[in-house]
Amino acid sequence: MNYLKEHNVPQSYRDKILKWNGWGYADSYFKLNQAGHVTMAGDKYDMSGQVMPHFRPWFEANLGVDLDYKTPSQKITDMEIPPPVENDEIYDGLLKANISFSNAPRMRLMRAHGHTVHDIIHLRHGRFPRLPDIVVWPRSEKDVQTIIELAMSTNCAIIPIGGGTSVSNALECPDYEKRTVLSMDMALMDKIIWIDKENLTCRAEAGIVGQSLERQLNDKGFTCGHEPDSIEFSTLGGWVSTRASGMKKNKYGNIEDLLVHVNFATAKGMIQKQCQVPRISSGPDLHHVILGSEGTLGVVTERIQPASLRLMDNEQFIMGQALKVESKSFWASLKSSMSRMYVTKWKGFHRIQPASLRLMDNEQFIMGQALKVESKSFWASLKSSMSRMYVTKWKGFHVTIKIFPLPEVKRHGSLVFPDFAHGVEFFREVARQCLANQYDRRKVTSPQCKRSG
Repeated sequence: MNYLKEHNVPQSYRDKILKWNGWGYADSYFKLNQAGHVTMAGDKYDMSGQVMPHFRPWFEANLGVDLDYKTPSQKITDMEIPPPVENDEIYDGLLKANISFSNAPRMRLMRAHGHTVHDIIHLRHGRFPRLPDIVVWPRSEKDVQTIIELAMSTNCAIIPIGGGTSVSNALECPDYEKRTVLSMDMALMDKIIWIDKENLTCRAEAGIVGQSLERQLNDKGFTCGHEPDSIEFSTLGGWVSTRASGMKKNKYGNIEDLLVHVNFATAKGMIQKQCQVPRISSGPDLHHVILGSEGTLGVVTERIQPASLRLMDNEQFIMGQALKVESKSFWASLKSSMSRMYVTKWKGFHRIQPASLRLMDNEQFIMGQALKVESKSFWASLKSSMSRMYVTKWKGFHVTIKIFPLPEVKRHGSLVFPDFAHGVEFFREVARQCLANQYDRRKVTSPQCKRSG
């Protein structure tokens, strides 16, 4: 391997703690203990090191898995990795600008794919016909612009990468591409620049990982609210580039609803709005060109977003009522009281707005039960058994739909229906009455829930 060229290579999380041939952390995987039960290796999750006694019987019976039939992954050293397409000009330019780079096989392979099923099959049992030729690590917005200018002047292509969780083949390097391809890894641009507590916005760099962003905002008393399934590994820039949606979109919105301002580095220069406010009444909206562009138009470098949404909740509503001036006449006072009663009692304005709704079929529910860890105490085991018996035996549910959680209702409520038809009937009735502007939470919910048990 006489083609190796590197400069100031960083030790990023992608190369230190993630699997090279699959999803997630390198130390987190299922294994069998001496008793033949499934356990989770590693220490990253609550279930790590815990025994799941029902999981093996479930996947052997329902998925037809034969543990005696093994298909081990190939070793990375045995994988056929094509040599890079050399370009001395780009190496010289990167060195002169003091920008980190590497063309080592493992570095290139780790950034050559997303996480589709065929990506994982290629990693474990096949090969990629074309990989990026050089991995570059910008540390600032200026570095991003420099890399783009170098690529333009040396006739190179660029594929930006954030968390690498793509399932749209956006990270795939076309096998017909003859130019040198740079993989621009945003991992070092991972900081929150500022939080505006007055306007409830924050500016952050595009390479910050979702769980890190949320943790840092939580420490300051805020939340981003955007929670895709890939939040552990996906990045802020990736959310914008893929026009991502999250599990809590009902309350916080999709990424396009959270985006206030974005810096977008392109071959023609930096693109950004001059006005950094949540909404502008003129159009067209530049953000909607950038959202979902998947790295084809440029590189997201920084972004401003709401750190917490300014929705009217119960406390704000009550505060608004408290600020009302004293009525000067009996009739005005009566009108105000009736209006308040109509909103709070008849219309049920306590804003029961579930942050997350998830539909689960019977197989998903049963699998979730199979993944439960072994109870460590008699009472915990008894409680779990009684809960499962109540749902599946006493109520006769082989659950087809389960909607959870409802964080606005004591943060632990669920709606469970005995079959698909009951669930559809319930939501049709809610939608029908909402459209008719006659949504009374008590009238809609109670009869339907009673019929559902």
